[in-house]
Amino acid sequence: MKNPILFAALAGCALAVSAQQSPDHAMQPSGDGNAIVLHAARILDVDAGKVFSPGEVLVKGHRIVAAGVSVAHPQGAAILNLGDTTLMPGLIDAHTHLFLHPGNEGLQTVQESIPQRTLQAAAAARADVMAGFTAERDMGTEGARCADVAVRHAINSGLIPGPRMRVSCNAIDILGGHEDAIGFNPEQHVLSNADYANTADQIVAVMREQRKEGADFTKIYETGRDHLEGDTFTTPYQYSEAQLAAAVTEANRTGSFVAVHCMGEPGASYAAEAGVASIEHAYDLSPQTMRLMREKQIYAVPTFTILEYFANHPPSGDGSIFRRELAYHAEQFHKQMAAGVPFVVGSDVGPFPHGTQAREFVLMVKYGMRPADVLRADLIHGARLLRWTDQIGQLKPGFYADIIAVPGDPLQDISGLTHPVFVMKNGQILRQDKP
Repeated sequence: MKNPILFAALAGCALAVSAQQSPDHAMQPSGDGNAIVLHAARILDVDAGKVFSPGEVLVKGHRIVAAGVSVAHPQGAAILNLGDTTLMPGLIDAHTHLFLHPGNEGLQTVQESIPQRTLQAAAAARADVMAGFTAERDMGTEGARCADVAVRHAINSGLIPGPRMRVSCNAIDILGGHEDAIGFNPEQHVLSNADYANTADQIVAVMREQRKEGADFTKIYETGRDHLEGDTFTTPYQYSEAQLAAAVTEANRTGSFVAVHCMGEPGASYAAEAGVASIEHAYDLSPQTMRLMREKQIYAVPTFTILEYFANHPPSGDGSIFRRELAYHAEQFHKQMAAGVPFVVGSDVGPFPHGTQAREFVLMVKYGMRPADVLRADLIHGARLLRWTDQIGQLKPGFYADIIAVPGDPLQDISGLTHPVFVMKNGQILRQDKP
């Protein structure tokens, strides 16, 4: 980030956050070489889908050294007893918008400057990590271009608290597409919330520019806008299979990946054939698309929470259209599970308050997925999607010390994830609620 005023503002934000934290929040691992032992009533084995009792994790520096029902207690290590809680890996949200907040989404990009939105994104990152989300994928800055790269750098340098981030800069969209500035006075030439690309060559050119500016991956709007009439769901596609394939080829060239906003067909089949990494929202998938997603391990990211929020807080009307969409989405989710579609957990947080998105776990269980499978989708599949396999998502030796503690047993009541009482990221204790 080359803007010295914005850098100074972010630094001031970090100092203010630090000043507001209690002494518990500022605790650091201490003892023999920063060794610390976390002890709790239970520990979650994500891969096995089981909870064991009791549970302990030995942390040294940024990494987990050992985890299980008991671990070695090195001489001089700090011992932290977290009581009647379950130790588990930090949560992953694979679909966030740090640069959005509740309110009129279209007007935020018109009325709020990019420096203002970046400061708000820093606050959103703090809220998310304090809620137990130690890793996230930001799915487009909605018009703030590559300001998410600055937020990622600020987090990684320790300037502000926040999750590990994979960022995409702006999403990519066609002229007049789903995220274009439609409905405003055309004489004002209001900018799109995305970067324009109308051809395969233009998609590749935008991807290269975003990659140069620090993007980790590419988000593409593949469908929109949507319409549900009775049991018939329609959503126009934006890019052909060949155009999406060109994007995937370009991403593969640099070791990156493509995620698509895609509600239904035929856009979903084009995306699956092209080999994208994930299909976001995925309201309506054909049997052929579901088969391809199972065979290619292309993840669906359902994002139920955003629909529930708008059903309860409609921007206009009585919310009935969102309730109908939510019911339709839940019905299709059952079909996708039966077809063996692989899932990752993502909430679409931003239009609803940051730090509240663990509701997504509750809704995925409500709509038919077993808690153990939801947790695997989040932590194992999520780590794989974010390209952090064997680094996050499990309590194993050598993994980053991203650890939370939640009340109760999440396999029996997953709602405990909505109020963690302890958060450690990278070996640093960010949150420890008093008993």
